[in-house]
Amino acid sequence: MPEGPEIRRAADSVEKAVRDKTVIDISFAFEHLQAYEEILSGSKVTKVDTKGKAMLIRFDNNYVIYSHNQLYGKWYIRNAYNYPKTNRQLRLAIHNEKKSALLYSASDIDVLKQGEEEDHPFLSKVGPDLLSEEVSAEDLFIRFQDKRFKRRKWTSLLLDQAFIAGIGNYLRSEILFVAGISPFSRPMDCTEKQLHRAAKACIDLMWRSYENKGITNDPALAEELKKQGKKRYEYRHWVFNREGRPCRIDGTEIIKFRAASRRCYYCPTCQKKPAPL
Repeated sequence: MPEGPEIRRAADSVEKAVRDKTVIDISFAFEHLQAYEEILSGSKVTKVDTKGKAMLIRFDNNYVIYSHNQLYGKWYIRNAYNYPKTNRQLRLAIHNEKKSALLYSASDIDVLKQGEEEDHPFLSKVGPDLLSEEVSAEDLFIRFQDKRFKRRKWTSLLLDQAFIAGIGNYLRSEILFVAGISPFSRPMDCTEKQLHRAAKACIDLMWRSYENKGITNDPALAEELKKQGKKRYEYRHWVFNREGRPCRIDGTEIIKFRAASRRCYYCPTCQKKPAPL
Protein backbone atom coordinates (compact mmCIF):
# COMPACT_ATOMS: atom_id res chain seq x y z
CA MET A 1 0.00 0.00 0.00
CA PRO A 2 1.36 3.48 -0.82
CA GLU A 3 2.37 5.42 2.27
CA GLY A 4 1.98 9.11 3.01
CA PRO A 5 4.99 10.31 0.96
CA GLU A 6 3.81 8.41 -2.13
CA ILE A 7 0.29 9.85 -1.85
CA ARG A 8 1.68 13.37 -1.35
CA ARG A 9 3.77 13.04 -4.50
CA ALA A 10 0.71 11.76 -6.38
CA ALA A 11 -1.25 14.74 -5.04
CA ASP A 12 1.47 17.09 -6.32
CA SER A 13 1.12 15.55 -9.79
CA VAL A 14 -2.67 15.81 -9.75
CA GLU A 15 -2.52 19.40 -8.52
CA LYS A 16 -0.03 20.39 -11.21
CA ALA A 17 -2.32 18.93 -13.88
CA VAL A 18 -5.69 20.32 -12.74
CA ARG A 19 -5.28 23.24 -10.34
CA ASP A 20 -6.85 26.56 -11.45
CA LYS A 21 -8.06 24.98 -14.69
CA THR A 22 -11.71 24.61 -15.66
CA VAL A 23 -13.01 21.05 -15.51
CA ILE A 24 -14.57 20.37 -18.90
CA ASP A 25 -15.53 16.79 -18.10
CA ILE A 26 -15.52 14.54 -15.05
CA SER A 27 -16.70 10.97 -14.66
CA PHE A 28 -17.15 8.51 -11.81
CA ALA A 29 -17.35 4.74 -12.22
CA PHE A 30 -19.65 4.38 -9.22
CA GLU A 31 -23.30 5.03 -9.91
CA HIS A 32 -24.01 6.71 -6.57
CA LEU A 33 -21.46 9.44 -7.45
CA GLN A 34 -22.49 10.10 -11.03
CA ALA A 35 -24.97 12.84 -10.06
CA TYR A 36 -21.91 14.94 -9.13
CA GLU A 37 -20.55 14.88 -12.68
CA GLU A 38 -22.80 17.74 -13.77
CA ILE A 39 -22.22 19.63 -10.51
CA LEU A 40 -18.42 19.54 -10.82
CA SER A 41 -18.17 20.13 -14.57
CA GLY A 42 -17.33 23.79 -15.20
CA SER A 43 -15.77 24.27 -11.78
CA LYS A 44 -12.07 24.75 -11.01
CA VAL A 45 -9.80 22.80 -8.70
CA THR A 46 -8.41 25.15 -6.05
CA LYS A 47 -6.16 22.77 -4.12
CA VAL A 48 -5.18 19.14 -3.68
CA ASP A 49 -4.59 18.14 -0.05
CA THR A 50 -3.59 14.90 1.59
CA LYS A 51 -4.58 13.42 4.91
CA GLY A 52 -2.24 10.52 5.39
CA LYS A 53 -3.05 8.01 2.67
CA ALA A 54 -6.16 9.90 1.54
CA MET A 55 -6.31 12.62 -1.12
CA LEU A 56 -8.69 15.58 -1.11
CA ILE A 57 -9.33 17.46 -4.36
CA ARG A 58 -10.99 20.79 -3.55
CA PHE A 59 -13.19 22.71 -6.01
CA ASP A 60 -14.22 26.35 -6.14
CA ASN A 61 -17.91 25.45 -5.73
CA ASN A 62 -17.19 24.09 -2.22
CA TYR A 63 -17.15 20.41 -3.13
CA VAL A 64 -14.35 18.00 -2.27
CA ILE A 65 -13.49 14.66 -3.85
CA TYR A 66 -12.10 12.24 -1.29
CA SER A 67 -10.15 9.19 -2.46
CA HIS A 68 -8.08 6.51 -0.78
CA ASN A 69 -5.86 4.35 -2.98
CA GLN A 70 -5.91 1.39 -0.59
CA LEU A 71 -3.77 -1.46 -1.95
CA TYR A 72 -4.19 -1.09 -5.69
CA GLY A 73 -5.27 2.44 -6.54
CA LYS A 74 -3.05 4.42 -8.90
CA TRP A 75 -3.18 7.89 -10.42
CA TYR A 76 -2.11 8.57 -14.00
CA ILE A 77 -1.57 12.07 -15.40
CA ARG A 78 -1.94 12.12 -19.19
CA ASN A 79 -2.57 14.55 -22.01
CA ALA A 80 -6.30 15.20 -22.27
CA TYR A 81 -8.30 12.04 -23.02
CA ASN A 82 -5.13 10.03 -23.64
CA TYR A 83 -5.80 6.88 -21.63
CA PRO A 84 -3.00 4.46 -20.63
CA LYS A 85 -2.98 0.86 -21.77
CA THR A 86 -3.77 -1.02 -18.57
CA ASN A 87 -5.98 -3.79 -17.29
CA ARG A 88 -6.92 -1.63 -14.31
CA GLN A 89 -10.47 -0.30 -13.95
CA LEU A 90 -10.94 3.46 -14.34
CA ARG A 91 -12.72 4.83 -11.26
CA LEU A 92 -12.44 8.62 -11.62
CA ALA A 93 -11.45 10.88 -14.51
CA ILE A 94 -10.97 14.66 -14.36
CA HIS A 95 -10.37 16.37 -17.71
CA ASN A 96 -9.45 19.91 -18.65
CA GLU A 97 -8.31 21.30 -22.00
CA LYS A 98 -4.73 20.03 -21.64
CA LYS A 99 -4.60 17.26 -19.05
CA SER A 100 -6.50 14.31 -17.63
CA ALA A 101 -6.07 13.07 -14.05
CA LEU A 102 -7.14 9.42 -13.98
CA LEU A 103 -7.60 7.25 -10.90
CA TYR A 104 -7.59 3.51 -11.50
CA SER A 105 -8.47 0.57 -9.26
CA ALA A 106 -9.35 2.54 -6.11
CA SER A 107 -12.70 1.66 -4.58
CA ASP A 108 -12.85 4.23 -1.75
CA ILE A 109 -14.08 7.45 -3.39
CA ASP A 110 -16.60 9.97 -2.10
CA VAL A 111 -17.80 13.52 -2.76
CA LEU A 112 -18.22 15.85 0.21
CA LYS A 113 -19.27 19.41 0.79
CA GLN A 114 -16.51 21.63 2.16
CA GLY A 115 -16.56 21.22 5.94
CA GLU A 116 -18.03 17.72 5.95
CA GLU A 117 -14.58 16.16 6.36
CA GLU A 118 -15.06 16.11 10.14
CA ASP A 119 -17.94 13.66 9.75
CA HIS A 120 -16.27 11.35 7.25
CA PRO A 121 -15.61 7.82 8.64
CA PHE A 122 -11.88 7.92 7.79
CA LEU A 123 -11.07 11.62 7.98
CA SER A 124 -12.79 12.11 11.33
CA LYS A 125 -10.46 9.60 13.01
CA VAL A 126 -7.14 10.05 11.24
CA GLY A 127 -4.20 11.60 13.08
CA PRO A 128 -1.97 14.53 12.06
CA ASP A 129 -0.48 14.60 8.56
CA LEU A 130 3.20 15.52 8.82
CA LEU A 131 3.43 16.59 5.17
CA SER A 132 0.30 18.72 4.90
CA GLU A 133 -0.07 20.19 8.39
CA GLU A 134 2.13 22.18 10.77
CA VAL A 135 3.20 19.49 13.23
CA SER A 136 6.29 20.00 15.42
CA ALA A 137 8.51 17.43 17.11
CA GLU A 138 7.25 18.77 20.43
CA ASP A 139 3.66 18.12 19.34
CA LEU A 140 4.57 14.49 18.65
CA PHE A 141 6.56 14.16 21.88
CA ILE A 142 3.43 15.13 23.80
CA ARG A 143 1.28 12.82 21.67
CA PHE A 144 3.54 9.83 22.41
CA GLN A 145 2.75 10.25 26.11
CA ASP A 146 -1.02 10.49 25.66
CA LYS A 147 -2.87 7.79 27.62
CA ARG A 148 -4.49 6.60 24.37
CA PHE A 149 -1.12 5.66 22.91
CA LYS A 150 1.64 5.27 25.49
CA ARG A 151 0.84 1.66 26.50
CA ARG A 152 0.66 0.28 22.97
CA LYS A 153 3.60 -1.42 21.24
CA TRP A 154 5.33 0.81 18.73
CA THR A 155 4.91 -1.79 15.99
CA SER A 156 1.11 -1.58 16.06
CA LEU A 157 0.94 2.07 17.10
CA LEU A 158 2.91 3.40 14.13
CA LEU A 159 0.59 1.65 11.68
CA ASP A 160 -2.50 3.13 13.33
CA GLN A 161 -3.64 6.00 11.12
CA ALA A 162 -5.40 7.56 14.11
CA PHE A 163 -1.96 8.01 15.71
CA ILE A 164 -0.04 9.62 12.84
CA ALA A 165 -1.42 9.74 9.31
CA GLY A 166 0.55 8.25 6.46
CA ILE A 167 3.04 6.00 8.24
CA GLY A 168 3.09 2.52 6.75
CA ASN A 169 5.24 -0.56 6.83
CA TYR A 170 8.61 0.69 5.58
CA LEU A 171 8.44 3.94 7.53
CA ARG A 172 7.61 2.02 10.72
CA SER A 173 10.87 0.04 10.63
CA GLU A 174 12.92 3.05 9.54
CA ILE A 175 11.57 5.39 12.23
CA LEU A 176 12.25 2.91 15.03
CA PHE A 177 15.79 2.28 13.77
CA VAL A 178 16.71 5.95 13.47
CA ALA A 179 15.23 6.60 16.92
CA GLY A 180 17.17 3.66 18.41
CA ILE A 181 13.97 2.12 19.80
CA SER A 182 13.26 -1.58 20.13
CA PRO A 183 10.22 -2.67 18.11
CA PHE A 184 9.17 -4.72 21.15
CA SER A 185 8.76 -1.66 23.36
CA ARG A 186 6.05 0.91 24.02
CA PRO A 187 6.30 4.69 24.34
CA MET A 188 6.01 4.32 28.13
CA ASP A 189 9.12 2.09 28.09
CA CYS A 190 11.22 4.79 26.45
CA THR A 191 13.32 7.56 27.89
CA GLU A 192 12.48 11.17 27.12
CA LYS A 193 15.57 11.25 24.89
CA GLN A 194 14.23 8.31 22.87
CA LEU A 195 10.81 9.92 22.56
CA HIS A 196 12.37 13.13 21.30
CA ARG A 197 14.41 11.12 18.78
CA ALA A 198 11.27 9.26 17.69
CA ALA A 199 9.39 12.53 17.18
CA LYS A 200 12.22 13.94 15.08
CA ALA A 201 12.56 10.68 13.12
CA CYS A 202 8.85 10.64 12.24
CA ILE A 203 9.05 14.12 10.73
CA ASP A 204 12.50 13.79 9.15
CA LEU A 205 11.90 10.41 7.50
CA MET A 206 8.44 11.31 6.23
CA TRP A 207 9.91 14.38 4.53
CA ARG A 208 13.05 12.57 3.38
CA SER A 209 10.97 9.86 1.72
CA TYR A 210 8.73 12.47 0.09
CA GLU A 211 11.63 14.55 -1.22
CA ASN A 212 13.76 11.57 -2.31
CA LYS A 213 11.14 9.32 -3.90
CA GLY A 214 10.97 6.75 -1.13
CA ILE A 215 14.59 6.80 0.05
CA THR A 216 14.87 6.86 3.86
CA ASN A 217 18.57 6.02 4.12
CA ASP A 218 21.00 8.91 4.57
CA PRO A 219 20.88 10.66 1.17
CA ALA A 220 24.67 11.06 0.94
CA LEU A 221 25.21 7.37 1.70
CA ALA A 222 22.48 6.39 -0.75
CA GLU A 223 24.16 8.46 -3.46
CA GLU A 224 27.55 6.91 -2.73
CA LEU A 225 26.12 3.38 -2.89
CA LYS A 226 24.36 4.25 -6.13
CA LYS A 227 27.68 5.40 -7.63
CA GLN A 228 29.15 2.05 -6.60
CA GLY A 229 26.59 0.34 -8.82
CA LYS A 230 24.24 -0.80 -6.08
CA LYS A 231 20.62 -1.34 -7.05
CA ARG A 232 17.87 0.81 -5.61
CA TYR A 233 16.67 -1.80 -3.11
CA GLU A 234 20.25 -2.02 -1.79
CA TYR A 235 20.59 1.68 -0.97
CA ARG A 236 17.00 2.79 -0.32
CA HIS A 237 16.57 2.04 3.40
CA TRP A 238 18.42 1.73 6.71
CA VAL A 239 16.89 -1.62 7.73
CA PHE A 240 13.66 -2.28 5.85
CA ASN A 241 13.91 -5.20 3.42
CA ARG A 242 17.52 -5.83 4.52
CA GLU A 243 17.12 -9.11 6.41
CA GLY A 244 20.49 -10.83 6.96
CA ARG A 245 22.49 -7.84 5.73
CA PRO A 246 24.82 -5.85 8.01
CA CYS A 247 23.53 -2.82 9.89
CA ARG A 248 24.84 0.34 8.26
CA ILE A 249 25.92 1.62 11.70
CA ASP A 250 27.59 -1.30 13.48
CA GLY A 251 27.49 -4.28 11.12
CA THR A 252 25.07 -6.40 13.16
CA GLU A 253 22.85 -8.66 11.07
CA ILE A 254 19.42 -7.14 10.43
CA ILE A 255 16.55 -9.27 11.71
CA LYS A 256 13.11 -9.66 10.16
CA PHE A 257 9.97 -10.64 12.05
CA ARG A 258 6.23 -10.15 11.70
CA ALA A 259 4.29 -7.57 13.71
CA ALA A 260 0.65 -6.66 13.17
CA SER A 261 0.70 -9.31 10.41
CA ARG A 262 3.32 -7.39 8.45
CA ARG A 263 7.09 -7.67 8.14
CA CYS A 264 9.26 -5.54 10.36
CA TYR A 265 13.06 -5.15 10.42
CA TYR A 266 15.46 -4.03 13.14
CA CYS A 267 19.06 -4.10 14.37
CA PRO A 268 19.24 -5.94 17.73
CA THR A 269 22.22 -3.90 18.95
CA CYS A 270 21.14 -0.43 17.80
CA GLN A 271 17.60 -1.17 19.02
CA LYS A 272 18.09 -3.10 22.25
CA LYS A 273 15.07 -4.48 24.07
CA PRO A 274 14.07 -2.47 27.14
CA ALA A 275 15.11 -3.96 30.47
CA PRO A 276 12.22 -5.73 32.24
CA LEU A 277 10.55 -3.67 34.93
